[in-house]
Amino acid sequence: MGKIDRRLARRLDRRLDRRQFLKLGVGAGVAAWLAGCSLRPTAPLADLLSGGNSIPMDQLIAAAKQEGSLTTIALPHDWANYGKMLSAFKSKYDLRVNELDPGAGSGEELQAIRQGQTDSQFQAPDVLDIGMGFTEPAKSEGLLSQYKTAVWNTVPENVKDPEGYWCGNYYGVLAFEVNLSLVKTVPQDWPDLLKPEYKGMIALAGDPTVSNQAVYSVWAAGFSKTGSLDDAPVAGLEFFAELHKAGNFLPGSYDQAGKFNPLIADLDTIRSGQTPIVIRWDFLCLSNRDTLRGEPDEAVVVPKTGILAGSYAHAISAYAASPFAARLWAEFIFSDEGQLIWLEGYVHPVRYNDLVKRHKIPAELAAKLPPAENYAKAAFPTLTQITSATQVITKNWRRIVLGE
Repeated sequence: MGKIDRRLARRLDRRLDRRQFLKLGVGAGVAAWLAGCSLRPTAPLADLLSGGNSIPMDQLIAAAKQEGSLTTIALPHDWANYGKMLSAFKSKYDLRVNELDPGAGSGEELQAIRQGQTDSQFQAPDVLDIGMGFTEPAKSEGLLSQYKTAVWNTVPENVKDPEGYWCGNYYGVLAFEVNLSLVKTVPQDWPDLLKPEYKGMIALAGDPTVSNQAVYSVWAAGFSKTGSLDDAPVAGLEFFAELHKAGNFLPGSYDQAGKFNPLIADLDTIRSGQTPIVIRWDFLCLSNRDTLRGEPDEAVVVPKTGILAGSYAHAISAYAASPFAARLWAEFIFSDEGQLIWLEGYVHPVRYNDLVKRHKIPAELAAKLPPAENYAKAAFPTLTQITSATQVITKNWRRIVLGE
């Protein structure tokens, strides 16, 4: 049994959830409650947590129901269809879900685990939804627990930890969001953006010096040129420098004090026509298309080349108060049912290609999405590549593209 699994086994001896304890109060009421329901798992149940292997569903459901609840964090209902995901999980397994800080960032999620170890009154999450760049640091710090779901082998190797400490859960690819009232010929690939007809039309949805989405946009453009994720960051900077020189790119402007203010494209700039072509995550493009409802009409294009995937990752806290409910959540979100709920929110589940291969995607849902063959070509960078590309692009954007 590994170090983190031993921590979990020890914590099984404290099966009373902190939030339940505080609600119950002290004295005879607590004593009576404890006498009435034993939440200490048997030795075989504790053994199920060792090694991080998938737990048979009948045993997992029974153990999770014994715990009674799951605590999540950073799952806003309007992001990636998490509202439906949470509702379906609660309904399916009749478990309470305590939702902490839906707006938390990845760093705040990890801090919540840390704080839960030093403050007994603090509500800490059982499960996490974090950016890929936070996975290995969290693992190295001992904040995560091992678990490989029943469908582990259908997840691409390069988006999961070999030991099961984390697993990519959904991803987006960079796409072109196009205002059809202003753009008559829709670009189909990165080289098309250099054509004179797109002069003053192209914008990013973030500042590449600080925005992960914008960094990936530059990286994807370079990947289209080189076919190499390692060489793509520099090539992407050169592409945007060329785009800027041609007058096609709308980088922003300098104010009277000489400060540069980057143009950040959003739904309003698309609607107004200020940014007729925007490069952003595909699921945000598709969501905007639904919001606009044809005012104006939009096209969402996944380019033919340079298809770069940006993933989020699921992980279980090493200190989860409900370790079995946490594993049941993992089984649910990675199941076909959970993966299709994500797809309904326009984010591509990590098992998307497997679902397509087995004809599991309903026709009416597939019709709302870009062609499946584009996603089959998506490249998933390693954590080392993500770190390197981010450094190259953020440090050199102003110099190479803006000429500062």
